[in-house]
Amino acid sequence: ASLGSGGEPRALPVTTMELNTLNSKLNAAMRNRNKEAVLELLEQGADVNSKAEWGWTPLQTAVRTGEKDLVQLLLDRGASLHARKDNGGTAFTEAGVAGNVEILELLLERGSDINDQDINGFTAFMEAAWHGKEEALRFLYSRGAEVNLRRQTSEEKAKLHKGGATALMDACRERHFSLVKILVQEMGADVNIRDNKDRNALIHALKKGPSKKRYKSAVSIVHFLLEQGVDMKSKDECGKTALILAVEMESLELVTALLEKGEIDIDDADEEGNTALMVAVKKDDCNIAELLCEKGARTDIGNLMEVAMIHRYHSMENLLLEHNANFVPKTPREWEPNSKRWGAQLKNLDRMDRPMIGKLKIFPYIQQKIQDDIYLGLHGGTEVAVRITHSAEGNKEKEFFEKCSHCEHLLKLFQTEKEKAYMYFCFPLWEKNLQEHLQDPEGQKDYKAALKMIFQALRELHSLGFAHQDLQPENFVIDLGGKIYLADFGNKRKSIEGQEELVNDVSLQALGRLVLCVLTGGRKQVGIKDLAPDSPDYSEALDLVESLCSHDERGLEGLSKHPYFWSNQR
Repeated sequence: ASLGSGGEPRALPVTTMELNTLNSKLNAAMRNRNKEAVLELLEQGADVNSKAEWGWTPLQTAVRTGEKDLVQLLLDRGASLHARKDNGGTAFTEAGVAGNVEILELLLERGSDINDQDINGFTAFMEAAWHGKEEALRFLYSRGAEVNLRRQTSEEKAKLHKGGATALMDACRERHFSLVKILVQEMGADVNIRDNKDRNALIHALKKGPSKKRYKSAVSIVHFLLEQGVDMKSKDECGKTALILAVEMESLELVTALLEKGEIDIDDADEEGNTALMVAVKKDDCNIAELLCEKGARTDIGNLMEVAMIHRYHSMENLLLEHNANFVPKTPREWEPNSKRWGAQLKNLDRMDRPMIGKLKIFPYIQQKIQDDIYLGLHGGTEVAVRITHSAEGNKEKEFFEKCSHCEHLLKLFQTEKEKAYMYFCFPLWEKNLQEHLQDPEGQKDYKAALKMIFQALRELHSLGFAHQDLQPENFVIDLGGKIYLADFGNKRKSIEGQEELVNDVSLQALGRLVLCVLTGGRKQVGIKDLAPDSPDYSEALDLVESLCSHDERGLEGLSKHPYFWSNQR
C-alpha cells in the first residue's frame, strides 16, 4: 500500500481494469491541466508512463500544454524521457512543437538527446522551424542542434523517396520568412541541400500553391533564396520546375523574378508534358502568358490554341495568335482496340480531349455507358470498364476487390483513381454479360463450361465470407476469351458470417434458377418442365437442378462435383 496525502495507507489498484481506469483518468487530468487531480491519481497508483490514444504519455501531454510545473512533477515521479508516441516522437520533440524554451532546457538537463528523431526523422529543431518557434529555434541551435541534418527514415520509406528534408525546407514550406533568414544568415543553413525527392528549399517554398495565407512571405522567401544563390534547376517529384510552380501560384512577381535570373529553361516541361506557358494558358492567366511569350517561350510545344479554344478563353486565343501560335488539328492515331464490341466507342473516347483523372480518361455519358453506373474508359491506354462511386462506400469496395485478386472467376480490380468525392474503379473490359451471350443467335453455346465457371465463382465468393443476393445472368460478364466472371458490387453482396447454412440454402435455390436460365438459353421465369428432354445430358442436368432446389445436403461444394460436370458437353 502507498501513503495518502495525510500519511494514511492507501490501497493500490489490484486489477488491470482498475489500473486502466486510473491511467485513463490521469491522461484526462493532464489534458485538463488539473494538477491536484494528477497528484491524487498518482497517489492512487496510476502509471506515470501509461499511454493514451496515439501513444501519448502524461509527460508528453504536459509538454504539449506548456505546463512546466507539471512536467517537473512527472519527471520527479519517474516519467520516462525516452517513451515514444506511435509516431516515434518523444517529450523533447514535442517540446520543439510547443516552443517552450524553459521546458526544452529542463528536458535537456534531465538527459534528452538534442538531435533525437521520430520515425519520420523530425527533430525538435525541425519541429520548431516547421511551427515558427523562433525562440526555441535559437535556443536549440545554441545547444548544438544540427542545422543541416536531413530527416532519416526507414529503409522502406527511403525507397519511396520519403524523408531527407531539413529544418530550412520546413521553414520555407510553412512560409516563416523570419526563420528562413535566421537559419541561412545566422546558422549557416545550406540552401541547396535536396531531400529524397530531389527538392531543394526553393521548391519547398513554392509547393503550397496560391494559398492566400502567408503569400507575401512566400514571395519574400523566394526572393531571398535567389539572392543566396539557390540552385534553380531543382524540380519537384512530378518534374515541375520552380518556374512552373510559380505559374501555378499565379504569381506574376515570382515568375518575373525567376526569369530575370536567367538560369532556368523557360520551355522545360513536367512529367505530363506541361510547360510553364501551357500552365498559364490552362489557368487563363494572360499576364503571365504574355510575359513568358515576351521572354521567348515557345508557342509550338503542346497545342496551346486548342486548350484556349476548348475553354473559350478568347483573350488568351488572341494573345497566342499574336505570338505565332497555331491551332494544329490532331491526326488520329493508328490504333485498333482489342474489344470488338466496344471498338467504335473506344476510338471516339481516344480522340476526345478530356481532362485526365490520374491516368484515367473517361466521358461518363450515355454513348459510353456499358450498363448502369458502368462506363468505358482508358487507363494508361488499357481498355477498362469503370464504375463510379462515392469515396465513403468506395473504400469498402476497394477492400473487397483486393481480396478477389487471387480468385479466378471473381471480377478483379485493375486500378483505382480518386477525384474530389468520387472513386473510379477500373476493371478489365468485358465484351458482354451472360444474358447477352445466351441470347446471341450467333455461335455455339457451351452451357456446361459456363456453369462450371459460375459454380467456381460462387465457391470463391463464399470462401471470402460473402453471398450474392442477385444471381442473375446480367451479373456475370464474359471477356474476349470467353471466360466468365462474377461482377459482385456492394449492393449485391452480403456477409454470411454466422449464417452459412441458411445462406447456403437460399443461394442453392437461386443457383438452381440460374442453371435453368442458362440451360434454356437465357429464358427467365422457367421451371424444370421447360428443360428440353433432348438437351445434352438431360437426366444429369435435371438431377442437378432438382438437387439445387431441394436443399441438398451436399451443398455448393458437393454439387460442384455432380455427375453433370463429369463429361464435356456433347
